[in-house]
Amino acid sequence: MPELSIIIPCLNEAATLGFCLEKASSFIRENKIDGEIIVADNGSTDGSAGIARRFNSMVTEESKKGYGSTLITGIKSSKGKFIIMGDADDTYDFSGIMPFLELLREGNDLVVGNRFKGGIKKNAMPFLHRYIGNPLLSFAGRLFFKIRIGDFHCGLRGFSRQCYDELQLHTTGMEFASEMIVKASLLKKRIAETPVTLYKDRRNKPSHLRTWRDGWRHLRFLLLYSPRWLFLIPGIMLMIFGLICSVSLIMGPVTINGKRFDVHTLMFMSGFVLLGFQFISLYVFTRVYTATHGLIPHQQNFMKRFHRYFKLERGILLGIVLSITGLVLIIKSFLIWRNTGFGDLDPEVVLRWVIPSVTLLLLGVQLIISCFYLSILAIRIGNVEK
Repeated sequence: MPELSIIIPCLNEAATLGFCLEKASSFIRENKIDGEIIVADNGSTDGSAGIARRFNSMVTEESKKGYGSTLITGIKSSKGKFIIMGDADDTYDFSGIMPFLELLREGNDLVVGNRFKGGIKKNAMPFLHRYIGNPLLSFAGRLFFKIRIGDFHCGLRGFSRQCYDELQLHTTGMEFASEMIVKASLLKKRIAETPVTLYKDRRNKPSHLRTWRDGWRHLRFLLLYSPRWLFLIPGIMLMIFGLICSVSLIMGPVTINGKRFDVHTLMFMSGFVLLGFQFISLYVFTRVYTATHGLIPHQQNFMKRFHRYFKLERGILLGIVLSITGLVLIIKSFLIWRNTGFGDLDPEVVLRWVIPSVTLLLLGVQLIISCFYLSILAIRIGNVEK
């Protein structure tokens, strides 16, 4: 088994691939490393595969378009204990990847390059990517997953074969880079970063990267793997804000800076409460589903808490209490109407009873339905209480 495999994804990179292969070859030769170079081709039509073979590199073919799918095919064919991947546009210097190999030899599972620490040459990265896209997405990754990585999207990175096999990566596009870091973090792998220099693309054609499409795919992946930020936190904020405002408005109109808020605002705030509950329910559904199906690693602590606190009967009882409270308030509204001889009503008076009553009734029914659905989700692991 060779110690190192260098994987270079390629799609019509004839203009720059030779430079990358020359540097990678000299790195292996000069440092006397037992290594191999694999060009993972994604359907090139410009002779890139022929260039790779002239450098005695292995060529793998992947017909399905996508950065992730191309790399997955290349890595599958590799045999090295350690793997270093980098782009074929000559923006990274393959002759200077020893820091990656040294950090892997020290026992790190994943080593990611940091272009912001290593330096970005003039015109090497578009303004939007350098000052908005990459910083914001990297910040989101650090916030959501508590990962101390400054550059989530650096294309030059290394990892051990064992780590890669355990990550079980599946994404096919540019979000493959985010999936690798997120899953490594969730599996408690040792992650390190090292400064790298980003050079100007030497090709005379547009980049394969699509700013808005690929940026959205990265953000979408981060959100889908962080239901806390996608569902729980927005849900809690909506419910708290809606409840505070609803309680204030039930007591009577509220005037702020000369502006009067009344029953119409109360209706919107009640909607916030219901919407917030939906978000929180989706968070719990997602966590239970991903835990029972093994989609996100290390969900044991959540499931222990779920076992401890979730009881179908408790949820049903609370839902019934909320529904009965709502019905009582509906009866109160009906009595107010009856006292007027079933005639015209002052909406500012009666709606202060009707809106909370409908909200509590819907909230109670939703809670009962949600508890039954949670029990169905948990059947897979025998979590239904006897």
